Amino acid sequence: MNTQFRPGSRNLIETILVLLLLLGLLLALYKVLHIFFGVLTFALIFSVSFHTLFEKMVLKMQGRRKLVAIVYAIVLVAIIALPVTYIISAISTHMRDIVEWINDTRQNGLPPLPSWLLSIPYLGPDINGYWQSLRENPHATIVGHERQVGAVIRDVISSGAGIIGAALQLIIGIVVSAFFLVAGENAVTPVRSAIQHLLGKKDGEELLEATIMAIKGVSIGVMGTAFITGIVSWIGFAIGGVPFALGLSALVFFLVLIQIGPLVIWIPVMVWMFTQGHPGTTLFLVIYGAGLQVGEAILKPLLIAKSGKLPFLVLFIGVVGGLAAWGFTGIFKGAIIMAVFYTIFNSWLAGKSTPEPTE
Repeated sequence: MNTQFRPGSRNLIETILVLLLLLGLLLALYKVLHIFFGVLTFALIFSVSFHTLFEKMVLKMQGRRKLVAIVYAIVLVAIIALPVTYIISAISTHMRDIVEWINDTRQNGLPPLPSWLLSIPYLGPDINGYWQSLRENPHATIVGHERQVGAVIRDVISSGAGIIGAALQLIIGIVVSAFFLVAGENAVTPVRSAIQHLLGKKDGEELLEATIMAIKGVSIGVMGTAFITGIVSWIGFAIGGVPFALGLSALVFFLVLIQIGPLVIWIPVMVWMFTQGHPGTTLFLVIYGAGLQVGEAILKPLLIAKSGKLPFLVLFIGVVGGLAAWGFTGIFKGAIIMAVFYTIFNSWLAGKSTPEPTE
């Protein structure tokens, strides 16, 4: 028996089909764009953070937006690319020494350890014993530790690749942010229109403002902390007489910016100064580096709290939770998500608390 669909049932089926089609389109769009999320996140961060400064420079340059954007991109890329260039140049400088050391090790075996390493209390004898076993019978010594050695090598390679990948994302994000800044308000118009269409004009404006404030707050906190930590590190390296103080400080700035921390640079510098026979300078660097690490941990949340208009607890939860979930870019994603949720929740509460008009 044939049955005819009622108009209401037909409309419901058509609506479900349209929603499924839209969902499939969104999933396909996500697969296409998800590799660009890191770059777009950085572009959004830089364009929001430097918007005010960019507009001031445009006024001084008599409206030459493209020229200001080119200068902006060159300066920021130079700042970000300096540490990476320093790393690559340092590796290339010592590459010949590394190759010669490998060839010499193949022919003559492993060299003896330096005396300062053997004189380390408690650890020196164990290190010496293992090294002697490795020199006499390397294959038998390494057997049983292949998994640990492989894990260490993988961690080193992945960490290096992660740092280089973050640097490339930063550089590309700066270039994309220059296009956003050239477009000015026109770049935000589609987003503003979409949000206002979904939530209404008032709630849409509040949500957009909260998102911008979250990005500004976290950006100032993160980049401000990295800049101050780099300057303070340069002062400490200069006082301690550390060579290449400016380049090392640039590395500290970059590593703090991507949330790795300054100790990755400071600890090798301390060890190197100790091996050069400067115990007083080493002690100074240890105390100075410990104070720098504590100050960096305190300064970041303070700058975020001072620069953001949202409650500090909301931004703090977003930053910490986002960092744990997505890494460096997660501190911005988490802050944005918490800002959007906080704004929508307050708007919903305000709507519920408004008394309904009586007839």
